[in-house]
Amino acid sequence: MGDARPQWIDLVDPSEEELRAHLPPIHPTALKALLAPHVHSDEPRPRIESHGDYVLGIMLLPVAVPAEDRVFYQEIDWIATSDELVSISKTPPGEHPFDPKPAKEACRDHEEVGMYVYHLVDEIAERYLDLLDDLDDEIDELEDMVTDHSPQEVGRRLRDLRHDVLGIRRTLTPTRDAVRQIVDNRVELAGDELFPHEIEIAFGSAYDKLLRASEGLDASRDSLAGVRDYLQGKISNDQNEVMKRLTVIASLLLLPTFIVGLYGQNFRHIPELGWSFGYWWSWGLIVGTTIAQLAFFRWKRWF
Repeated sequence: MGDARPQWIDLVDPSEEELRAHLPPIHPTALKALLAPHVHSDEPRPRIESHGDYVLGIMLLPVAVPAEDRVFYQEIDWIATSDELVSISKTPPGEHPFDPKPAKEACRDHEEVGMYVYHLVDEIAERYLDLLDDLDDEIDELEDMVTDHSPQEVGRRLRDLRHDVLGIRRTLTPTRDAVRQIVDNRVELAGDELFPHEIEIAFGSAYDKLLRASEGLDASRDSLAGVRDYLQGKISNDQNEVMKRLTVIASLLLLPTFIVGLYGQNFRHIPELGWSFGYWWSWGLIVGTTIAQLAFFRWKRWF
């Protein structure tokens, strides 16, 4: 490579003319992928590919918005040659694009294009770790919601987070595998070395961060399963409490129903029917047995 410092050109939602002005001649399929507008879904699949004179990278980064309880995706594409890195940030509908400024500021004058790519990938790996921290905070908040919110609301939020976790996995896993290709020296330029050994070692650090993010995602999935079990246990306990109260009510009504049925029988020789205070006797018996049941249930702490 020459003595001049390599260039890093960052483009945001470029037109075809802008791309052709800053890129080397590339395959029409690669150009089509770079021009394809980004949407909210977790597509395209992240990958890093060698195309002879250049290396193509397509990556996705999920971004959590805790205030709005949602996740959107930023697409970061790049083309690396022996003396230039062109990054393409795509703006999701209604959102903002990925900002490579921290990665560009980390670059040094003596570094080669391969290190520029490392700083970009390392910044993406750091964002994944930050994303997992936000996700864990959301799960902690969800766990607190179990006791204070309705099961329907908690269940809806639980399903949303499970969907987010699956979407993050579909982008994180291929991103990690793509970086592993560089660590294993499986991505290079034709006739040149874009990622020499010292840069491959640096990429090992980015790979470790993505690996930690994968492990953290597995832990988050387990935490969500724990919240789901907690919610199901709470629903079961609530149902038991309802059944307990219904049983108490049914028990309270059972003895008065028996007493009324007893004295409502069509027999002539029922002694209490001839008593002058028989009516009040039946009322006293009903009230007395009811108070006795209430005292017993209260003693047992059934209500």
